[in-house]
Amino acid sequence: MSIQLYNTLSGKKEPFEPLHSGKVRFYACGPTVYNLFHLGNARMFVVFDTIRRYLEYRGYQVDYVQNFTDVDDKIIQRASAEGIDVREVADRYIEEYFRDADALGVKRATVHPRVTESIPDIIRFIADLIAMGHAYVRGGNVYFDTSSFPDYGKLSHRSVEDMRAGFRIGVSEEKDDPSDFALWKAAKPGEESWSSPWGEGRPGWHIECSVMSSKYLGDEIDIHAGGQDLIFPHHENEIAQSEAHSGHQFVRFWLHNGPLNINGEKMSKSLGNFIMTRDLLNNRPARVIRFFLLSAHYRHPLNYTEDGVEQAVQSLERIDRCLRNLEFRREALLAGQDFSDRVESDGTRARQWADGVRTEFMRAMDDDFNTADAIAAIFEGVRLTNTDLEDPRIGVASTQAWLELLHELLSVLGLNEMDSRAQSVSPENIEEIIAQRVAARKKRDFAAADKLRQDLENQGVILEDTPQGTRWFRK
Repeated sequence: MSIQLYNTLSGKKEPFEPLHSGKVRFYACGPTVYNLFHLGNARMFVVFDTIRRYLEYRGYQVDYVQNFTDVDDKIIQRASAEGIDVREVADRYIEEYFRDADALGVKRATVHPRVTESIPDIIRFIADLIAMGHAYVRGGNVYFDTSSFPDYGKLSHRSVEDMRAGFRIGVSEEKDDPSDFALWKAAKPGEESWSSPWGEGRPGWHIECSVMSSKYLGDEIDIHAGGQDLIFPHHENEIAQSEAHSGHQFVRFWLHNGPLNINGEKMSKSLGNFIMTRDLLNNRPARVIRFFLLSAHYRHPLNYTEDGVEQAVQSLERIDRCLRNLEFRREALLAGQDFSDRVESDGTRARQWADGVRTEFMRAMDDDFNTADAIAAIFEGVRLTNTDLEDPRIGVASTQAWLELLHELLSVLGLNEMDSRAQSVSPENIEEIIAQRVAARKKRDFAAADKLRQDLENQGVILEDTPQGTRWFRK
């Protein structure tokens, strides 16, 4: 099976083959670090993390770069409002980004470059564009000349004339054409700035990704990803300046995720339906949020509702219940419990069924990373597992085959990670608390027993009383 990707550049699905055999060069646009990130951002981070995971699952080495925009008007405004240094704002929100992204199971990038660490590279890149006739200087500002790049508009599939009609030139700008865009901005009083051949200033927004991508991945990369709102002008401008600079194609596959709506409406502060990821993480397990964000195909709009999140809770509980039953059956078998009417199977049927589920999962993910159908394949695995568990002949080999499959596929989607609250609780400590709870119940001290149960639940550990004894699992 080969992976098919929908390429925004061509407007169709294409077979994916990286430039270098076995290695994928992947750049994903990161956050502007002036605030916590919202749920729409979270969807982008989770989606492209999942795509990276799947490429690694398929055997590719993935060099994954995600930048931090740590110099920007919004960061400057935040610093001014709080009366602190711009660096303090950026450092704080980079740390907060990792806190929430880690909770959601988003793996750290191979490199997380910051704009402020790339200023000399940006200045050299801009100087090259000026020397090549693709950029010009006006009053300490440097602009890219879009007329020097005939393919301008090829990503958004819009003509320059159509785009030009929507541009306005600000009173402080001296551009030759409304479609030209800033590569370097002359410094304003009180703003953070750097020395350059054109005077004190700072980079424009678009130039940073071109420079950091080429610095860490080379002039031509396999995948560049971001939200659909970045297609124009950000990614369009990246193409223009990168290809004008290198003389060859910048990105082979452009991937863009769809928007996140709230109760059927576009998320916006003015509508009062703006959801910060941190707020949701404080009220819902991170794994539930990640499951919800992957429940629709990444290119389609995703509609957030409380009912939708509750469905994610129930879906994960169905999967987890299946895993708990498998683990409990396996442990009972290994402990030698008597199943006198059982003739142990060798696991052949389970492995065959599991192979079929894995094939369906891969078929879904190979089709432009269709996580919705991949999740459906996992639930087919759950259904078949439950069917197998009803067979009294099921043996250790069968339970092991199903456990390995389900953990394998959940891990690809980043759904196999444990709740961070439960990581600090060792199995030994859990068993000790369970023993204390059993002792309390024998003394009929139910208040103490309930408190012990609640203490564990607060740490992400759930107890389940069964005729065979108390078993536990992590949320």
